[in-house]
Amino acid sequence: MKCPYCEYPESKVVDSRPTDEGQAIRRRRECISCGKRFTTYEKIEEIPTIVVKKDGNRQSYDRNKLMNGIIKACEKRPVSMSTIEKMVDDIEKVISNSLDNEITSTEIGEEIMNRLKDVDEVAYVRFASVYRQFKDVNSFMDELKKILDESK
Repeated sequence: MKCPYCEYPESKVVDSRPTDEGQAIRRRRECISCGKRFTTYEKIEEIPTIVVKKDGNRQSYDRNKLMNGIIKACEKRPVSMSTIEKMVDDIEKVISNSLDNEITSTEIGEEIMNRLKDVDEVAYVRFASVYRQFKDVNSFMDELKKILDESK
């Protein structure tokens, strides 16, 4: 870290403590050349994730939208909020572990459906009916048949 007074390129850390509820670290430094002290802040650089919608529009990832979609599918079903939050956390891990800072809404929808299928089949069908935009009863029945075939 370059000294702001003499611009010497090296300093030593005298004190270090977390700030902003652990989101940053405040460091007191001392210049090795002139001995003056200065403060620096270190925080994780967050790159926002962008969701590419089916129509090509892009928008920032929103955890609340993901959570609300799953809650709506699980309405009046025996699925606890802790289970829903775990699903959202798992999906966010998949999103953040991808090397891209863009993800398609299709990929997110598939992740949701994969998890809902294991948690509650009715919630899965509810979500799939909206997500896949079933055109008629036959396409809805095809999805139900897939579930029945897998459970055998």
